[in-house]
Amino acid sequence: MSELTPPSGPSMAVQRNWDIGIISKMKNLLLSTAGDDYSRARLLAVSSPHAGDWLNASPITAVGLKMTNEVIRVATGLRLGATLCTPHTCPCGCPVDALGSHGLSCSRSAGRQQRHSLLNDIIYRALIRANISTMKEPCGLLPGSGLRPDGATIIPWVRGKCLAWDATTPDTLAASHLSATRYSAGAAAAHAAAQKDHKYSALTSTHFFVPVAVETLRPWNPEGLQFIKELGRRISLVTEDPRETAFLYFRKSL
Repeated sequence: MSELTPPSGPSMAVQRNWDIGIISKMKNLLLSTAGDDYSRARLLAVSSPHAGDWLNASPITAVGLKMTNEVIRVATGLRLGATLCTPHTCPCGCPVDALGSHGLSCSRSAGRQQRHSLLNDIIYRALIRANISTMKEPCGLLPGSGLRPDGATIIPWVRGKCLAWDATTPDTLAASHLSATRYSAGAAAAHAAAQKDHKYSALTSTHFFVPVAVETLRPWNPEGLQFIKELGRRISLVTEDPRETAFLYFRKSL
């Protein structure tokens, strides 16, 4: 790393300014030597903003930040691309390699629905905590259609419109997404969010619609990330605790 230019002047007193050049160079080196699409997609995803929030979360049970040893083992293994299991055949008939990521996108995996439910539950509880009346899966928002977003507020959120959201948790490492996620962190989340926008396009005339897409390796879609940031700010106004946004990021990441 001797060819890196060290910081000068007042910035020399900040450790981050010394670290950032080395970190950037190591990141580029890892990406350039990634041997396959899976490894490259994984490296891009875990280095995206807020993808590592769970690593900074204190294990506080009262605010939903406590992880079991097994959860930590699996989450860390997926992040590092480590061996997680013995190769075997999934009940769906697909082969599962030692990296163990097949379960994140398997059609028979119970975890897919659980991730979706937990994500919506966190959003719902956060809105209630911000003193914003909210309903889950409201009926009748789109007359003549059976479509129901995951939730909507009863009172206006912005510009006189109530908020409606729909969440999704695409798998960063799914074979159907690797062609995009190997080039761009959050590509699967962005694609899923665009599909949600199209699906609920008719809702935008009456509601402020926000798609919330969080990939399994935790890259976010920009709109969803901005929504969570604003939601955390509004909770802080009620509780007078400036850490509310950080706690919300931690819970989402976990």
